[in-house]
Amino acid sequence: MWIGGEPVEAASGQWREVKNPARREAVIARVPAGGPEDVDRAVAAARSAFGGWSSAHFTVRSRALNLIADDIEARAEDFARLTALDTGNALRTQARPEVATLVALFRYFAGIAGEVKGVTLPAGDGQLQYTRLEPLGVVACILPWNSPLMIAGFKLPAALAAGNTVILKAADDAPLTILLLAEICGRHLPAGTVNALTGRGSVIGAALAEHPGVDKVSFTGSTEVGRGVARTAGERLAHVSLELGGKNPSIVFPDAVDDDLIDGLLLASRFTRQGQSCTAGSRLFLHEDIYDEVLEKLAAKLGALTVGDPLDEATDMGAIINNSQFSSISGYLDEGRSSMTTILGGSVPEQGPLTEGYFHLPTIFGGGRNDFRLAQEEIFGPVLVAIPWRDTDEVIRMANESHYGLAAFVWSHNLDNALNTAHRVEAGWVQVNQGGGQVVGQSYGGYKQSGIGREVSLEGMLAGFTQTKQINVKLRG
Repeated sequence: MWIGGEPVEAASGQWREVKNPARREAVIARVPAGGPEDVDRAVAAARSAFGGWSSAHFTVRSRALNLIADDIEARAEDFARLTALDTGNALRTQARPEVATLVALFRYFAGIAGEVKGVTLPAGDGQLQYTRLEPLGVVACILPWNSPLMIAGFKLPAALAAGNTVILKAADDAPLTILLLAEICGRHLPAGTVNALTGRGSVIGAALAEHPGVDKVSFTGSTEVGRGVARTAGERLAHVSLELGGKNPSIVFPDAVDDDLIDGLLLASRFTRQGQSCTAGSRLFLHEDIYDEVLEKLAAKLGALTVGDPLDEATDMGAIINNSQFSSISGYLDEGRSSMTTILGGSVPEQGPLTEGYFHLPTIFGGGRNDFRLAQEEIFGPVLVAIPWRDTDEVIRMANESHYGLAAFVWSHNLDNALNTAHRVEAGWVQVNQGGGQVVGQSYGGYKQSGIGREVSLEGMLAGFTQTKQINVKLRG
């Protein structure tokens, strides 16, 4: 782990194994099994570093973030291969783009570090009234295993640019890239400014949420775990932001059918990330007039994806993170085969090289209903449920009948249909006629039980990592 600028073992001396999703039970590394005592050490280090870092001129922070970006970029292939190794995400389609996004995020927040500024009020000659945007203090960033570098990029550079010090909690199943990131940050930042812990989330995450020295907890993960984090941190009125689960609608109007649509639906499905994405468009609402046509074309496109070794350049879609998630997806597939029509996939590889790891095939179920369990619960796997619709009001009602509200996708070449639907869908992030991922500088976050707060943007940085101080000064004539 990294605490106070130094590599450290767990205070307990215990270690945890990191396993390869593409080679069942194959151990690729071991990392410290941190505990509450290590959290205490990390908080002390971050608090000690806070005074100097928060009082530095913004150009100092900007320069450091740009230097970190340069170092990450210089080692981009190391980061990408390490990502593919411990997450199972394919090197070409996911790991390398994730590293590129991380670099872009550091450079973006380096560029806007000077925007952490207050306002002066026109209070007349006898008063000077102004505000300061000040950092919160020590920020704990609890990271997921599906895209650890990208999610770290949502949080870490924004918190640093605003003058906070940070403790990264790496995901239990995919900690390796976060440790490398912390090492590189340590080359350009004062000791203790960025710390990184490994260990069980139920131990480390809980200790960070309840620690009185942690001023904010920024969590990305499941809605269930997020509720617990919010409950614990909320007991002591700490700042909290949550980016949680999603069961996102993808609404296709009949005028949208072309080759761009099929390519866009592939991106929106997040199948090249094995569907392990909270923004996956996993509820596919197809207008009845084009239902069969789109399913046929989409099945051909998804069925042509190469599933295999994440480190193989030919691989489009890699491995599921672990046996628990693999088994959970298998259960959903069994239910889907019994209640819907299998358009594509729907089974687990029974022989061949894919049996060496936790691999699932791209799956599309047709004839679904919005009230089916597979259309309501976040599967976090490569599974699409296709649901026919006829009336626009009906499909918007179905899209909104979910306790999630993270993302949505709307496909139409009719401007009225596209924008009216985008405005009526209850989601924090809506894509129209495209299926890509988060874009640097755009606010990202969810409605309803998909989360609280925004990230990735200037607005998210100011709202999420600063607090406002009002200062009133009486001037003597």
